Amino acid sequence: MTQSPATNPLFRDNAYLKATPAKVIGLTEEGGIILDQTVFYATSGGQPGDSGVLRRADGSEIQIAVAVNGTTKNDFIHVPAEGQTLPQIGDEVTAEIDWERRFKLMQMHTACHLLSVVCPFPITGAAVNVDDSRVDFDLPDAEFSKETVTEKLMGLVNAALPVTAQWISDEELAANPDIVKSKNVRPPVGQGRICLVVIGENGSVDSQPCGGTHVANTSEIGEIHIGKIEKKGKENRRYRIRFGKAPA
Repeated sequence: MTQSPATNPLFRDNAYLKATPAKVIGLTEEGGIILDQTVFYATSGGQPGDSGVLRRADGSEIQIAVAVNGTTKNDFIHVPAEGQTLPQIGDEVTAEIDWERRFKLMQMHTACHLLSVVCPFPITGAAVNVDDSRVDFDLPDAEFSKETVTEKLMGLVNAALPVTAQWISDEELAANPDIVKSKNVRPPVGQGRICLVVIGENGSVDSQPCGGTHVANTSEIGEIHIGKIEKKGKENRRYRIRFGKAPA
């Protein structure tokens, strides 16, 4: 994949932006579209990239199947669905995400953060999806039952806790290594700053590095439950989060 020109990722400052005017500033050899600014989150950190459309001035649309990163996390490439006609460099478009899908991902991603609070163990893996998300913990025994974890999760949801983002430096991260909950993956450094997702006033509930998109208040997550706990290896338990009330 070729090096892409700089794109301003507007979602980093406002995850609730649904659309933005943009200009096509590049096309990759594979047919990916590069914009000067975007609201499309690119697949990263266990969260799928956004889908949506690029709308031309004449009303015609280019369906975007997914957004992905290029050679770095600061490169954003909009991958068209099969059979789409590519724009020309310099074309003005409106980039619009599938908001219903994105908001579900925001709800789920925030719920995964809450799950890491309820289950304070090293994280060995995670994946966010619109219907079923998971977090894997280094936990020999499933000592936290589905019912117990669900009850504690809903307590945090109903507490209506603020969720904000702050920026810290590489040096600040190095000085506070315990804020990283992942056992196997470290946040990317070298860009000068790292996004910290903070839950509760002044991080009273949680603070951890994360570049994904999240709701602004835990109450926006809605009803969730732990649908399943799976044993994945000798010391690994997978907790699956699903929307709605737990089945009777």
